[in-house]
This record gives sequence, C-alpha cells and structure tokens, in this order.
Amino acid sequence: EKSGIAEEQERFLASGALGDDAKPSAGGESAVRFAVEQLGKPYEWGAEGPASYDCSGLTSVAWERAGTPIPRTSQEQWARLDHVPLDELRPGDLVVYFPEATHVAMYLGHGMVVQAPRPGADVKVSPIAANPVLGAVRPDPGGEPVRRYEPPRLPRGASDGSDAGYAASYAPAAPETSAR
Repeated sequence: EKSGIAEEQERFLASGALGDDAKPSAGGESAVRFAVEQLGKPYEWGAEGPASYDCSGLTSVAWERAGTPIPRTSQEQWARLDHVPLDELRPGDLVVYFPEATHVAMYLGHGMVVQAPRPGADVKVSPIAANPVLGAVRPDPGGEPVRRYEPPRLPRGASDGSDAGYAASYAPAAPETSAR
C-alpha cells in the first residue's frame, strides 16, 4: 500500500495541484493543533472524542474547539462549506475524498493531512493523495492568515499505519426501517 501511495503522492505534487503553503487563519492554526493532539487515538464510526474519532468527528470537533462550529458529516461539510481550489489550501482547510464525499481530512501543509482513516486504524498523518481527492473546503473563509506560523511538531510514528480512508465500501449497513 505504501509504495502505491508514495507514487500517487509524487504524481499529485508534480501535477502542480497544490500551491505554495499559505499560513492558516488563527482558527485554522487552532484546529490543526487540536487535530495533531489526537494522533494515535482509534477510529470509531460516529465518534466525536475524546477517546476516539471518525473522520468528520475529528474535523468537526477540531473546528468547534477553534471557535467555528461546522457541519458534522463529511457529506455536509462538502455541501455546506466554502469550496477552495487545491492550489489555495492552507493548514486547517478540509480535504474531502471519494466521489460520494465519504471521507474528510485536515490539511497540515506540505502535502500532508491529519485524518481518522477507517475502522481498525488510528488518527494519523498521511499524504494528501493517499485517497482520491474530491476537493477542499474552508471552514472560515473570512479568516485572515496569521502573521507567524510554526507548524506543530509531529510525534514519532505519526505516519504509521494504513492511509486508506473511509470509502463507501466500508460503510456500515443501513438500519432496518420497515414498520413491521
């Protein structure tokens, strides 16, 4: 899996899809720091912390802690937040994956994201191209970039484990809705 992701990341970065790293807004910086503090916690579908997260639980709680409540699910985040071109990404922006918007991660800068990938995996740092990118959204489109930004230090092992995100194929079965 890792060699395929490395090749895809190299192709993605070589395509020029990402611009120069911009500085985050104050909210984006706060959201990134919160998300990085969650590294190593397990993925659990529907979880919003503090012991475990799913992908959109991580992003929504991080932004809520930063003072900007956002929609809870990756599909709602994609539908309701302002879309931004990938070449304008800044730390704290959300990268949405798969055609159905079934996965979301937070951009850290330098082509990397922090994500809660899927069941059986832990919150981790991954290459942005580890999954098929649908696009990106910005929770605080009016947020001014901070003057000075020092990215958070990542602990050893922050990139360990599977990068595969939560595609529709991982989705749990829909609950029975018949009125029998």
